[in-house]
Amino acid sequence: MVLVFAESPRGQIKKTAFEAVTYGKKVADQLGTSCVAVVLGTNAANAGELGKYGASKVLQVADAALNDFDSQTYTAVLADVAKQQGAKVVVLCHTSTGKAIAGRLSVRLGAGLVSGVNSLPETGTFSVRKSVFSGKAIVDYSIKSDVKIVSLMGNAVRPDASGSPVSIENISVSVPAGRIRVKSVKTQEGTVPLPEAEIVVSAGRGMKEPTNWGIVEDLANTLGATTACSRPVADSGWRPHHEHVGQTGIAIRPNLYIAIGISGAIQHLAGVNNSKVIVVINKDAEAPFFKAADYGVVGDLFEVVPRLTEAIKKFKAAH
Repeated sequence: MVLVFAESPRGQIKKTAFEAVTYGKKVADQLGTSCVAVVLGTNAANAGELGKYGASKVLQVADAALNDFDSQTYTAVLADVAKQQGAKVVVLCHTSTGKAIAGRLSVRLGAGLVSGVNSLPETGTFSVRKSVFSGKAIVDYSIKSDVKIVSLMGNAVRPDASGSPVSIENISVSVPAGRIRVKSVKTQEGTVPLPEAEIVVSAGRGMKEPTNWGIVEDLANTLGATTACSRPVADSGWRPHHEHVGQTGIAIRPNLYIAIGISGAIQHLAGVNNSKVIVVINKDAEAPFFKAADYGVVGDLFEVVPRLTEAIKKFKAAH
């Protein structure tokens, strides 16, 4: 059986969980078994929707102690669920939560682990693929242990909602007392989180000053995109640090990444070079980013970006 941990921060199942369940269903089909999803906590209101994405059933450990994330507690509970259900493959999301529990879960289950995979396993060998060396190389790993764990990169699989909702089955698992006490939680609301975003509009020091950011936000709003920035911009306080993408920030892999006024230093490229399509707008024709771009525009961003936004608005109005 394939067990998928479907994260439900603040009680809401997110896109990364739908991707993980879709992936789990495809792996289960390869192995001739079933895909089962598990949610932790009491607030997973829409967990039954996971059935649309391939879960044959959804298990819930409905304990209020699991409403706030504690890596040690989550690991202990997920290990018990995996053993109780006889899971041979465990699928996690490659998020901060998944990264925090993957290694611990591997030790508890005596399981081989490959994190950040972006492909289905090869039939027979259970060989999975991932990017290494900041995206400069691709490696295939074969997991040979009896129980196998993988964490799935965001946007590696398109969610497939071809199934039907299923009922939620409460299961009893011992929940150990956590050593972390959460006093308050502050989250960014109103936008798609960068790791889940399919379109990202990002800008750098070429914007000259933070008051010029309106043209970036206008383009993002027109495209339904999430905004991001380079590290110097975040370090200067022009934009919040949760928008910083790159090797020292958030690594993303959207379907479309638009880089405005960003030179393309290797540290930035390391966090965005898994994007499916990269568009670069820069007045410096020698900017390193153009070597990684699928499409490039050499020009003054203060002229190019507003014109691009207006062209997209006209296209959308006509269609």
